[in-house]
Amino acid sequence: MSDALESPVPASAARATDARTFWRLIPIILLSLIVNQLDKVNVAFARLQMAPDIGLSNTAYGLGAGIFFIGYCLFEIPSNMILHRVGARVWITRILITWGVLSACTMFVTGPRSFYALRFFLGVAEAGFAPGVMLYVSQWFPARTRGRIIAIFMTALPISGVIGSPLSAWLMTSAPGAMSLSGWQWMFVCEGLPAVLCGVAFWLLVPDTIDDAAWITGTEKSALKAEVGVGAHHSGSFASGLSDLRVWLLCLVYFAFVAALYGVSFWLPTLIKALGYTGIREIGSMTAVPYAAAVVTMLILAWSSDRTGERRKHLAVAALLGAVGLILSVLLRASPTWSFIALIIAMAGIVTTIPLFWNLPTAFLKGAGAATGFALITSIGNLSGFVAPFLVGMVTDATGNTALAMYALAGVAVFGAVLVFLIPGALVEHRRSMRLEAAQ
Repeated sequence: MSDALESPVPASAARATDARTFWRLIPIILLSLIVNQLDKVNVAFARLQMAPDIGLSNTAYGLGAGIFFIGYCLFEIPSNMILHRVGARVWITRILITWGVLSACTMFVTGPRSFYALRFFLGVAEAGFAPGVMLYVSQWFPARTRGRIIAIFMTALPISGVIGSPLSAWLMTSAPGAMSLSGWQWMFVCEGLPAVLCGVAFWLLVPDTIDDAAWITGTEKSALKAEVGVGAHHSGSFASGLSDLRVWLLCLVYFAFVAALYGVSFWLPTLIKALGYTGIREIGSMTAVPYAAAVVTMLILAWSSDRTGERRKHLAVAALLGAVGLILSVLLRASPTWSFIALIIAMAGIVTTIPLFWNLPTAFLKGAGAATGFALITSIGNLSGFVAPFLVGMVTDATGNTALAMYALAGVAVFGAVLVFLIPGALVEHRRSMRLEAAQ
């Protein structure tokens, strides 16, 4: 029987510990992730003004949007190894502050080359943030609640779209000419500096380990540490996270889902504009709607996944929902309203694949193996963040529309859904195995 089931702490006390830990950690993590996603995709809005200002073609914009992920991927594993050594508090603080400064500095780009350089170094600065947060959360929350916890803080992705889309549009249209800066330049400044403030807050508010948590008693700490270890096949060395074939399979799955995500999100304002909506504020408001739908979809499927203990089918359903939405968004372009509804469906499904995916590696990777395993998955997966936007731009320049690119992204999402079922269910669906143990 698992350590969690033998815990001396009653279930009600464990839930109380979970609640206190949630309110101490998740708000600042969620806020940091919202700022992170906002700084990652606000270039999609900046393009509407920046491209004509500095002379960016669709291909050049796609390359610049994607080159961020080259720097990100090159430094992802070293960054997470450092985090494992020095602790999340120090390293995530460093990441937040440096990426905030560099994001604000995007205001200084004057042409394609400077745009490429800023995007590359922004990726270097941010490397390790997402897998570092995932590693940190996996060390605090047990498998029985992890699906919902991951989904809650992963709502940062769609929330950043809900908040950031109209905010970016407002900044771009309200500040042009102030201090001789264009609206897109003001947008980068105003949306980059909050990351620096989040870094300061992370340093002041977030402890490194369960042992450092002042809000948990000694008995509760022992029980929580034992329960967090449920389902760990190994703590492993740094090398174990790189040599596990299951991790490499997850890299391919994540690559497919991230390709669909960034292939659409970096072009979403442009896709909406192509439907005949031309005002920047109008586009900003409309872009928020698919992300709002994603928040609801994400939480519903995450709750259902935790309740049933089933992981793979929920993930595949989200991916297939996204693929169907992308295909319909092209087929229904003669009707802008229905095409936009299809885009809402597409984003709801595609965005939801990301939190549901992370239930898989967090189920069996622990310790140093998790540090490198999570980083490897994120690193290889995010290479598609370079490939997908760039290819969408090339296809758009070559064909004059995004139809072929949307079909390709739908196919990639379906491919990821199929690969999910190569992951053994017994490896990732621990709540089901825990119930069977309890029954025995």
